[in-house]
Amino acid sequence: MVEYRYLGNSGFKVSEITYGNWVTHASQVENDAAIATVHKALDLGITSFDTADAYANTAAEVVLGEALKGQPRETLEIFTKVYWPTGRKGPNDQGLSRKHIFDSINGSLRRLGVDYVDLYQAHRYDYETPLEETMQAFADIVRQGKALYIGVSEWTAEQLREGHALATKLGFQLVSNQPQYSALWRVIEGKVIPASQELGISQIVWSPLAQGVLTGKYQPGQPVPEGSRATDEKSGANFIKRFLNDDVLTAVQKLGPIADEAGLTVAQLSLAWVLHNESIAAALVGASRPEQLEDTVKASGVKLEQSAYDAINDALGGVAVTDPAETDTVSPKTRPA
Repeated sequence: MVEYRYLGNSGFKVSEITYGNWVTHASQVENDAAIATVHKALDLGITSFDTADAYANTAAEVVLGEALKGQPRETLEIFTKVYWPTGRKGPNDQGLSRKHIFDSINGSLRRLGVDYVDLYQAHRYDYETPLEETMQAFADIVRQGKALYIGVSEWTAEQLREGHALATKLGFQLVSNQPQYSALWRVIEGKVIPASQELGISQIVWSPLAQGVLTGKYQPGQPVPEGSRATDEKSGANFIKRFLNDDVLTAVQKLGPIADEAGLTVAQLSLAWVLHNESIAAALVGASRPEQLEDTVKASGVKLEQSAYDAINDALGGVAVTDPAETDTVSPKTRPA
């Protein structure tokens, strides 16, 4: 069964392998298949589920809500997010203004079919809304019982410090950050993780397998596999292309012997590498087919030997992205149209 970790300095636990439905539900896979993968996740012991109102323009929340219908609410940890344009995409249908946050939480609760979410996250930092307005809105949502905990996604170290200070002043906890992180994308290690450790904030990381590159299925000099994330022009192909070069793919092939020595698949090894970092509360994984989860959940509870961890770093050291400045480029300086 999947193991649990505390989220930040709270008493709230989440499954260290968390199911995420970005680019799959209501997009990459049909609804019946999406629901089947959620049910498989539950069967395998995953109880934490991450989504966002912007995924498939709100439709992904609907699919997740349908998939979780009938499950005892107290047995689930449900996360969603607010920031990106949704719905009719009018002038107030985006960002972290008080209006958009309240409209969004009410819409998310309706689509998910629940009275509250366990974790509500700012999907990006909003440079056009005063941070005080955003954090006051989050504080009020917590007091109304619509969200139990508040997190953010892809905030810089400085933004985390400012947000944490305001949250403390307003009487609630900022418990998590959701950045991209994998053995190939390590930009949070220089500033974000040290600041988070100081503040008591955990990381819930997305793309821990670098969009599938860290499974080893993409071969240098070979066409990408049919039906893989790299062929999904809706969104997946755009995110994975930075890793699809022969230098990266050749380096990833070096993980095979390390995985064999550890008795793991390359995917399990790569997830275990992420979870080796105690600052990581959960690694988000998705699936287009239920059987894919059977492999990935086996990374939960793996205690990676330091020698294996170091060997992975050596294998990927020449191609891993580590520049902390990359975090500053993620949140748009102006709201998207």
